[in-house]
Amino acid sequence: MDVNNLIKIKGLILDILYPKLCVNCGKEGFYLCEDCLSLIEILDKQYCPFCFPAKTVIDGKTCPTCQKTHYLNGLYFACSYENPIIKKLIAEFKYEPYIKDYAELLAFFLISHLANLNKTFSDFEEFIIIPVPLFIKKQKIRGYNQAEEIGKKISEILKIQILSNVLIKTKLTISQTELKKEERMENIKNAFKIKNESLIKNKNIILIDDVFTSGGTMDECAKVLKQNGAQKVWGMAIARGN
Repeated sequence: MDVNNLIKIKGLILDILYPKLCVNCGKEGFYLCEDCLSLIEILDKQYCPFCFPAKTVIDGKTCPTCQKTHYLNGLYFACSYENPIIKKLIAEFKYEPYIKDYAELLAFFLISHLANLNKTFSDFEEFIIIPVPLFIKKQKIRGYNQAEEIGKKISEILKIQILSNVLIKTKLTISQTELKKEERMENIKNAFKIKNESLIKNKNIILIDDVFTSGGTMDECAKVLKQNGAQKVWGMAIARGN
């Protein structure tokens, strides 16, 4: 029996033991059924990453005021994190039961967002993808980096390179969602470094993460990337929260 048949059989066994259930209504056969998918709004506009409340920007770039104090050039995000279905999908992807297969569905939201903005492959051909890294001990517990798994799917679809071991996290930090805005900035400060700067020198980068809240994590990553020679750094996230 060849390897492909073994993989198919393994997949069938897993489907029997752990059937796909809609994360919202529990319908069998889907991680998200068609009816529940219709409850998710995929955005067709872009917003300044750092303006709160969110301010619409035509070109998706960080607004002139926020550019003075931030490093991220702009942000793509597909949904609001206030949507309870999105929140549950991301929670089950990052934490127990650690459903790694959600990566494809979450990437679909981002690709749908890009389609709503009339973006094409040519808009990203000069970019490389870098996922926001996890601290190594945290990644070993989870078994994977959720940002990297989403990044792999986006890389396949946009047909651009992903570099997963260039930006690394050097210290364990408290979850940003547990902290106030001022505490978030201090928590994430000096938490990242570049392993091989020659791989990013003069490159345009798409920095991928699951959720964008205050933007502290992604902006700190953008700062480190630019200090080591990157040109533009744009963010991509499944959802934006408050």
